[in-house]
Amino acid sequence: MREAVIVDAVRTPFGKQSGVFSDIHPQDLAAEPLVGLQERNGFDPESIEDVIYGCVTPVEEQGLNIGRIASMVAGWGDGVPGVQLNRMCGSGQQAVNFAAGQIQAGTHDVVIAGGIEHMSCVPMGSDGNSLSETYFEQFDELTTQGEGAERIAEQWGFTREDVDAIAADSQHRWGDAWEAGHYDDQIVSVEAEIDGEPVTVERDEHPRPETTEETLHNLPLAFRSPGDGVVHPGNSSGIVDGSSALLIASADAADKHGWEPMARIVDSHVVGVDPITMLTGPIPATQELLDQHDITVDDIDLFEVNEAFAPVICAWLEETGADWDRTNVNGGAIAHGHPLGATGAALVTKLAHELDRTGLDTALSTMCIGFGQGIATLIERV
Repeated sequence: MREAVIVDAVRTPFGKQSGVFSDIHPQDLAAEPLVGLQERNGFDPESIEDVIYGCVTPVEEQGLNIGRIASMVAGWGDGVPGVQLNRMCGSGQQAVNFAAGQIQAGTHDVVIAGGIEHMSCVPMGSDGNSLSETYFEQFDELTTQGEGAERIAEQWGFTREDVDAIAADSQHRWGDAWEAGHYDDQIVSVEAEIDGEPVTVERDEHPRPETTEETLHNLPLAFRSPGDGVVHPGNSSGIVDGSSALLIASADAADKHGWEPMARIVDSHVVGVDPITMLTGPIPATQELLDQHDITVDDIDLFEVNEAFAPVICAWLEETGADWDRTNVNGGAIAHGHPLGATGAALVTKLAHELDRTGLDTALSTMCIGFGQGIATLIERV
């Protein structure tokens, strides 16, 4: 099987809901990482054999196959095909995994994979509001992701102090990483307008690095009555707008183009889990992928576990035995936000750059997914 390598990986800053990207069309925001990758790597668009983009709410301004339209908006003409996929919150990471599989199988040599979600423009859930009666013959309850997170906290016995500690740490880690320049090489700036004035957006808009556990303690619960839960906006992922993309190629194609790869994509895995608690998928996705390669969490240098809700992280840490000091080291979605279809590609982007920066060898990204799924991707520095 051929090697699939990550040549480069970028994302836009993430703008908070109704924030700095409010007036940018989702198709334009989707194009920004493509423009950034071309500028950084100097490729001819004709060398790109496909653009695979995740988008969780592909309707209205995000409809019409935004994976295809993004390259056209980027100025790449009409010769680059594109496709949009939806594995809910795992969509951007699934795009990466699909691209790697196409390359490993020999179908393609150079593919761009990523994702887009403009949550200010197209709110989450806009693509559907009902389930078949037959669904409820199979599963007698439909919960929200927030309620799933609450049930995880109950099942594992996590307190509000437990989950708020993770949330505060995420904010602090993002702040430290940003100040240290750890995000510099992966962010492409975006030209926007605020109150009719042009502005260059270079920084995530959602993080609050001054957050403390004490300030989080005063926030009201988001999904349950006071005293009956632990999940609130401060320990949940932020609703943001953003896009991300990776240039993925076969090792031979990278050599032909004179590209120096950052990492290789070793393998990927997806699982289905109980759709009621919904968010436990990262646990078996991680463990089964490690088992396939006869390795353990101790063999992995870095992890990204999407911070959809803090209880998800707490349960994953407890069940896998992984070390929090090697997980989400530059902060996660509680800090920078979770632009649904873009997040998975952004997490793999973070890992590729962190391996390159530190000289560490192996990393694994995993995410929980709506209706009870999990996804994982294993990469190695080259």
